[in-house]
Amino acid sequence: MTPADYDYLRKFLKERSGLDLSSDKQYLVESRLLPLARKASLPGIPDLVLKIRNGDGRLATDVVEAMTTNETFFFRDKIPFDHLRDSIVPGLIQARAARRSLRIWSAASSTGQEPYSIAMCLKEMGAALAGWRVEIVATDLSQEVLEKCKAGVYSQFEVQRGLPIQLLMKYFTQASDVWQLNADVRAMVQFRQLNLLQDFSHLGTFDVIFCRNVLIYFDQDTKAMIFERMAKGLESDGALLLGAAESVVGITDAFRPVSDRRGLYQLNPARSGRAMGGLMPQPLKVAAAR
Repeated sequence: MTPADYDYLRKFLKERSGLDLSSDKQYLVESRLLPLARKASLPGIPDLVLKIRNGDGRLATDVVEAMTTNETFFFRDKIPFDHLRDSIVPGLIQARAARRSLRIWSAASSTGQEPYSIAMCLKEMGAALAGWRVEIVATDLSQEVLEKCKAGVYSQFEVQRGLPIQLLMKYFTQASDVWQLNADVRAMVQFRQLNLLQDFSHLGTFDVIFCRNVLIYFDQDTKAMIFERMAKGLESDGALLLGAAESVVGITDAFRPVSDRRGLYQLNPARSGRAMGGLMPQPLKVAAAR
């Protein structure tokens, strides 16, 4: 790959996916795109670049999907799901008692482990959410991984990563050497293809937004833009959950961290001008599903 080819791919990926590659990541591009070039019966990456320049849309999509990291596992990092169970949902149950509905967005949902972890977490809250309308919207840039999400089928290796054995036995059915999530849990999640660089106001307003381990690949200006848009799509007393290595500090003042709740953020009332309630400082006991 020539320096010119690499520069083109850096700009192309930045525009199409927000991926901000530094000048020393050529090895990463080569390792991921050489197999794609061979699959397309091309001699190498320069030929792949030429076809993209000439308007091969299918190959362009394949390049973006090959370069997008889809690392994920069930209940990843655990703490965000503890926040959801112990603080966020109990607080929202009280605040939404009149309308009895919750909307949760899992942005960059990858192969589905995060939104399905959210669904199982809510299932485990049992009677506390009985009669409520719960909507989980999961989005990702890659149509390929979304198809895997919808199927809800995972290998033995995938279900062993982060998924407690009791939840595996309760919510999955084994078929040969794979496990399929039960239909009632799958039905809780809607999957939609979405590029975070584009306007996502059509998704509506959410009570909780999970946007974890994706913004680390974007530059500061792109992160700030996405945070501003998410602020407009979050209820005034809603919650934003980021990855362990992510923060709003130094990027936007649209959100503020919640004290003693790592990775948890709320709208900044001083910036938004909207009245808001605080997340419950102490866990609220709820009935567990039996």
